Amino acid sequence: MDWGICTTAAAPVEKLRAFLAHHLELGVSQIWLHLDDPDDSAAEALAGIDRVNVIRCDAAWWGPRRPERHQNRQSRNMRRLYDAAPLPWIAHLDVDEFMLPRRPVSDVLAQAETIMVRMRPWEALHDPDLPQGIFAARQFRAPLKPLAQRVMAFGDYSEVMASGALGHAVGKAIFRTGISGLEPRLHGGFLNGNRIEGIGFTDDLPLLHFHAEDRTAWLDRLPFRLERGAYRNNAALNAFLTEATTEEIAAFYDHVMSPDPQMRAKLAAQGLLIEADLNLGRKGNART
Repeated sequence: MDWGICTTAAAPVEKLRAFLAHHLELGVSQIWLHLDDPDDSAAEALAGIDRVNVIRCDAAWWGPRRPERHQNRQSRNMRRLYDAAPLPWIAHLDVDEFMLPRRPVSDVLAQAETIMVRMRPWEALHDPDLPQGIFAARQFRAPLKPLAQRVMAFGDYSEVMASGALGHAVGKAIFRTGISGLEPRLHGGFLNGNRIEGIGFTDDLPLLHFHAEDRTAWLDRLPFRLERGAYRNNAALNAFLTEATTEEIAAFYDHVMSPDPQMRAKLAAQGLLIEADLNLGRKGNART
């Protein structure tokens, strides 16, 4: 069963290369890499890779009006690709999201009976003992939805971590093309104007999300995420991080994203922590 990936990116070329190499190894039929900055030098660096279409999102691409918000640009690119239906299935992923299939993706999709296949996100944890590099994390935590799990893992921060994860907890989807009235969105979709509900996560397709495993990068991105990004609509988390001191933010990060070995062991024992070494540093620095 053929499948493809749509992504819209503004990231260092090493991270883009890691994302492409990983999913090409999984057997993706085609990746459409939309460069949000049309002058991004990554276009030349990644040109000519088999099964990868590099698209410069310039004025000609957007037409009369470029969407202001990056989320809307992502959605527009995905919708355009979905409407063209170049493959039976198309996923929408960000370049910090990596599929970890437990069996071939094509097999999962061939047996799917739904109009979309949902992938559960597993959030990459910070590991101070690992050398910093391209997506270097090796332990990933599931969203902790039940209050008891959140209190166990987050303690005093359980209220501001109401979604159970610092990044998104709703996951991503692979959409079956050719469905009349289906409108793909970033984390789900609509069918004939109604949100698609009742489709659970597919256990065979965990999605590893490198949202905040790099402390320095997370701090650098924090103002954007609070004002225009992932934390804009999370009122409790946004208020806390906006008002917190530098020391309070550091304590929050240490507790939530860098739990001690005992907490990691508790999570693993409950099936809430998985380990995986995707070797993304090598993939990102290789010349595909």
